[in-house]
Amino acid sequence: MLCRLVTVIWLHGAEVPLTCHARGPLFARSPSKSARFAGVGDRPCAEFAHSLAQERTAVTSRQHHRCQTFARHILEQQQDWHPEARGNFSWLLSGIVLACKIIGEEVRRLGLSEVRGAAGDENVHGEQQQGVDVFANEVLMECLGNRGNVGLLASEENEEPVVVLECPDEGEYIVVFDPLDGSSNLDVNVSVGTIFSIYRRTAQNGLSTEQEVLQPGRDQIAAGYVLYSSSTMLVYSTGRGVHGFTLDPTIGTFVLTHPDMRMPERGWTYSVNESYADGFPPYCRRFLHWLKSGEDNTAYRSRYIGSLVADFHRTLLLGGIFMYPPTSTFPEGKLRLAYEGNPIALLAEQAGGLATDGRGRILDIEPTALHQRVPLFVGSQLEMQKLHAFIEQPLKV
Repeated sequence: MLCRLVTVIWLHGAEVPLTCHARGPLFARSPSKSARFAGVGDRPCAEFAHSLAQERTAVTSRQHHRCQTFARHILEQQQDWHPEARGNFSWLLSGIVLACKIIGEEVRRLGLSEVRGAAGDENVHGEQQQGVDVFANEVLMECLGNRGNVGLLASEENEEPVVVLECPDEGEYIVVFDPLDGSSNLDVNVSVGTIFSIYRRTAQNGLSTEQEVLQPGRDQIAAGYVLYSSSTMLVYSTGRGVHGFTLDPTIGTFVLTHPDMRMPERGWTYSVNESYADGFPPYCRRFLHWLKSGEDNTAYRSRYIGSLVADFHRTLLLGGIFMYPPTSTFPEGKLRLAYEGNPIALLAEQAGGLATDGRGRILDIEPTALHQRVPLFVGSQLEMQKLHAFIEQPLKV
């Protein structure tokens, strides 16, 4: 299937837009094929690091001040924290950025695209796949499969992990992702996003492919999301704070717009699908009543989009709480721990917030299955502490 893709290549340290009209086969190794997504085929990490070192600060006709691009940012982070690094991790991150630019372009023109609407299949969770779900999954698989340092890929859309490189010494990273969260909302132009998480591959013998992926969230070395909305925004953390970058369409580059993001200690909004409220646990119903009652001068406002990335992004910026509680229909929750819970929890904690499943810290959950579901409560310190009080003493608060 031919499709219009907008990708980029690295040229003398700068990102240059490139339009391509075809897709190569999965993990194709010839430069003429893999370059369609990787931009430069199997480019050595040392060469990539050299190109990063020469990257020039982007200046647009509308911005006459110096601005930091994502590529420069990760280079400076590498120099500050890992000066001995060879650029492997930076090269991996550039693959995620490239994939999300391609996905974002397809989302932007979806009303005119041939991948619009349902794909006619169900994913591993029994959910109706959209054509753009399949597209986004393939793009991420291609871009990351061509990095040369990724050993395993686990997607919410696939039943099992994909082995890219057998040897852990070569494929040292595991990337877990939800290709397009909230895609069912696209037909009505609601914001959607890509969520990703990165782990270091263990060299432990005897582990199955799935067991290699089943690591607790505290072992993530990076996590983030890309929000496709009025602007395309990348938010990520490597465990040293949270930073946000906005895609400047005039130069095709993510520019640092939200350095060191911090979640307010309290907010004035809560986000939850209240149509399921009758099936919520008693502590959750009582907490909702407190939020809406105006007690303690609260008077919270309800804001729910139905797209996790969009709802969490608002909570990250403005504070408050996002909830996807257990219900009578989904007693173990509905969101996936690996693809949604862990990366969102890491970002929340790095920004000064908290994340729990109602029993403990999300990042401390020992996963037992690749597509394990989990309740999720994430938000500002004040709201999360109040929720905890209702959980601990539901009849006395």
